[in-house]
Amino acid sequence: MDITLLGYILIAASYLIGSLSSAIILCKLAGLPDPRTEGSGNPGATNVMRIGGKKLAALTLVGDLLKGLIPVVAAWLLKQSPLTVSLVAIAAFLGHLFPVFFGFKGGKGVATALGAILGLNYLVALCALAVWIIIFVITKISSLSALIAAVSAPIFLYFFNASSEIVWAVIFMDILLIYRHKGNIQRLLKGEEGKLKAKK
Repeated sequence: MDITLLGYILIAASYLIGSLSSAIILCKLAGLPDPRTEGSGNPGATNVMRIGGKKLAALTLVGDLLKGLIPVVAAWLLKQSPLTVSLVAIAAFLGHLFPVFFGFKGGKGVATALGAILGLNYLVALCALAVWIIIFVITKISSLSALIAAVSAPIFLYFFNASSEIVWAVIFMDILLIYRHKGNIQRLLKGEEGKLKAKK
């Protein structure tokens, strides 16, 4: 495998960075309950919006996005191979889903995946983000927007001729992301998935 010692260090560091839950940390700093115990129970920006409002949700979104983006950009700047960079992206994503600092109970990974993909191929990330925005504007359903954007990402990768390592990394993250939304998918199929309502 084309991975150096520095590469392994970056992969491990990426997982630890991904394990820093923006939602849990920011809610604690704001004097709010642990987002894993309120609303949907998911420590992500959407649930933080429900319990803490738009500003705190925006900070959570940025934090989750950056912890996916920064490790990947760092790996590129340190001249790592596409395989290593792809594994760094996956590690950050897994850190968010299974954070070592918070009992391995993390979020669904939408913002962190977007940040990682932004670092892997910014054009694909921007296209996927555009899909999310369009679907959300139409439906006001965050989970549906995320699922459709996730499914669209590999299609955009094909059109932008991404390397095979990056393609498989994104597909892997997409599969996990979709799995983490299994409850949302069941509610969507039953027509029971609610539209996003922020706390004022």
